[in-house]
Amino acid sequence: MDSIMNLSQTGRAEYFCYETENRSCPRFIYPTAIRAPLYAFFGFAIVLTVCGNLLVIIAIAHFKQLHTPTNYLILSLAVADLLLGGIIMPGSMVRTVETCWYFGDLFCKIHAGTGVTLCTASILNLSFISIDRYYAVCQPLHYHTKITTGVAVTMVLVSWIVSASVGFAMVFLELNILGIEDFYYNYIACVGGCVLFQSAASSSISSILSFYIPGFIMVGIYQKIFRVAQEQARSINSIACQNVNFEKNKKTVSNSERKATKTLAIVMGVFLSCWTPFFACNVIDPYLNYSIPPVFLDTLVWIGYLNSAFNPIVYAFFYSWFRKALKMIIFGKIFQSDSSRAKLCTD
Repeated sequence: MDSIMNLSQTGRAEYFCYETENRSCPRFIYPTAIRAPLYAFFGFAIVLTVCGNLLVIIAIAHFKQLHTPTNYLILSLAVADLLLGGIIMPGSMVRTVETCWYFGDLFCKIHAGTGVTLCTASILNLSFISIDRYYAVCQPLHYHTKITTGVAVTMVLVSWIVSASVGFAMVFLELNILGIEDFYYNYIACVGGCVLFQSAASSSISSILSFYIPGFIMVGIYQKIFRVAQEQARSINSIACQNVNFEKNKKTVSNSERKATKTLAIVMGVFLSCWTPFFACNVIDPYLNYSIPPVFLDTLVWIGYLNSAFNPIVYAFFYSWFRKALKMIIFGKIFQSDSSRAKLCTD
């Protein structure tokens, strides 16, 4: 009651999502001066996410030179980001601005399950990308035998199957509220709300398995990669080359792999930077008696969502092949004959 009075004193009128329902969630109507910028910002983020990742998908799917194991994993990551922007973010936008969920309980569960699935798929794809980069840099002689197209496709399938199993099983089997069902239905659940409420055990286990363990593994792998890359660079510089052309080509290939590794490490870093604040609060909130304000948690979720818009921007800055493909797509050159055989990578 005190929190409702405080909210009323801030100038926002108190309403209910469904006036005729006894257990309706409260609704807080933001002034137009706040609602309009929020819709504009979220709308821009959705368009940027969908269009940017769609361009990545078209580029990798269309140009044959980009049909490599690494790019198949990048393609899978772009699909996860595209689905997040096209399916999850619009519903979350309405829920955030209107402070109510008007799409029904079933779609709420689908929305929550899909959100967990896509987030988990992203970090699993990034984990497999780190393994790909490990073999490319640390074991280059075995890379083409260890990381084949079939292996990359298997990695993609594992990422999505595991992610879908975790996301939808947790939501539809209500594992997120296991042991606190009475508390949830008596004090939390209301008509017009759509929040993935989790018990202390659920939030801890799901966060550790879906985020923290893969995150620490990725950081460890990339640290190993960069140490090996530095050692390789020192070795190349110290070797007296008898065959100059051979050593020059060898160095060029090595630099290309290191550049790709650095770019994908940045993608990983952006992902962890965007999602770590939410997962940190998600773990500690149940132990603080759910005292973290829902608005603050919702803000952290949106920061995580924005990661899906950042990845194509990173590619545009660091991948010359993506910039060339982008120009061909925008100017319609991909509709020309043999455009799929265009040479985008020069090294």
